[in-house]
Amino acid sequence: MTNHRHAAIALALLAGAANAQTTVITREPVQSQTVVTTEPLQLTPTQRQTIYRTIVQEPVVEAPPPTVEYRVGMRVPPSARLYAVPQSVVTEVPTMRTYKYMVVNHRVVLVDPATSEVVAELAD
Repeated sequence: MTNHRHAAIALALLAGAANAQTTVITREPVQSQTVVTTEPLQLTPTQRQTIYRTIVQEPVVEAPPPTVEYRVGMRVPPSARLYAVPQSVVTEVPTMRTYKYMVVNHRVVLVDPATSEVVAELAD
């Protein structure tokens, strides 16, 4: 009888252990200030002209081979060299703060760095 009692207690303890749950509480990650866009960037003609003219005057601008064409909605490859929008542009058009750019085929291509997606294409 003693063996049955020990066996019953052992089974009860094992059953209780099997039902035990561990709760892990973690902190939620801090929300990033990155803006993720899925639509083309809306800019006025004056803003487009200001951005284009300021960026093409920047001294450090590398471009991929001229056979590459980017259109709004396309993703640029991770190897694409993107530049921060100049502060003078951000002063004029504050919404440009979160975007990066590159110049391809004499066009300024604005990219959302969070998605690598082209959000606008500017030309003179």
